[in-house]
Amino acid sequence: MGIPLLQVYRVARYLAGRKLRGDKRYPLVLMLEPLFQCNLACSGCGKIDYPKETLQKRVSLEDALRAVDECGAPIVSIPGGEPLIHKEMPQIVAGIVARKKFVYLCTNALLLSKHIDEYQPSPYLTFSIHLDGNRERHDESVCQEGVFDKAVAAIRLARDKGFRVTINCTLFNGEDPDDVAKFFDTAMSLGIEGITVSPGYSYHHAPRQDVFLGRHASKTLFREIFRRRRAPGTRRAWSFNHSALFLDFLAGNQQYQCTPWSNPTYNLFGWQRPCYLLSDEGYAPTYRSLIEDTDWDKYGVGRNPRCNNCMAHCGFEGTAVNDAFSHPLKAMITALRGPRVDGPMKPELPIQYSERAAAPTVATIAVADIQRGRRDDSETERTAETL
Repeated sequence: MGIPLLQVYRVARYLAGRKLRGDKRYPLVLMLEPLFQCNLACSGCGKIDYPKETLQKRVSLEDALRAVDECGAPIVSIPGGEPLIHKEMPQIVAGIVARKKFVYLCTNALLLSKHIDEYQPSPYLTFSIHLDGNRERHDESVCQEGVFDKAVAAIRLARDKGFRVTINCTLFNGEDPDDVAKFFDTAMSLGIEGITVSPGYSYHHAPRQDVFLGRHASKTLFREIFRRRRAPGTRRAWSFNHSALFLDFLAGNQQYQCTPWSNPTYNLFGWQRPCYLLSDEGYAPTYRSLIEDTDWDKYGVGRNPRCNNCMAHCGFEGTAVNDAFSHPLKAMITALRGPRVDGPMKPELPIQYSERAAAPTVATIAVADIQRGRRDDSETERTAETL
């Protein structure tokens, strides 16, 4: 199991409290996105396609901690951009840890050796280091040679200094299950706590659209990967930073709808509707407005064409955790046996929209791009002086 018992206990206690209060929508993980600027330009990323003036902006320490308090989620994930570029990041992390919330600081690790002494090891702090595969595969994914070796060196450094370390891995089209299995073996040999894994979501601004997986292809790939975990003659001790039911969902054995309210996003523009992955649906001024004024029934598999191929953990992990809380016996059996890799898959959720009703989505995206200054040429500018 890749999640420490302290974290399991604290999250379970939090969920029990929300259930007892009768809350229907509650946050599990706050996606705190303090900047969009990055020192890489990955082929599947749609988060860095902003004009220079936006890339240079930052969520302030005060606004970041205000969002943490306003939301109240027990876990805070800090993606980007590259969070280590943010000059107030050590203070943001320290403030969240002081509130006894679990922080996952997501980083490509290129700057970790330079900044690691600005952080203190804590059971509430985890460096979540981006690795999409072994050396050749990862460097191809991030479009720069040498990044894999620097990330591995950073993992070893962080472990030597006593930090919790996980990796976050996005799997794209064309993955070889044997290569992925070998990569997971390599990752675990580095002494990491666990692996966060997800199929790549098709950001419409990403420079390459051919790299993303459809839902059936994702489920087939994960079945083949999990099959290698327990193949005869092998003893692969992979630990995942996920619930057992989410892994079973990835293998096509659970029929889940997305619960985007379980992973709300706060960034430079405010509270992003409806989730971390859809950035063109508008923003709410407060967390309460996000929860109460968002038409949540517009989003999800079969409800919105932009959601149909998504199986990302930020949309479905909350659903799986809620299912585990409601059906602990099923969750326990699934955890003991692992994801099922044979037999029929659960059917997909039915389509609830018409093509005619879905058509305005494209126009909405175009208008939002113009209003927010997105560039048509998808140019990704960097400003080295901020590093």
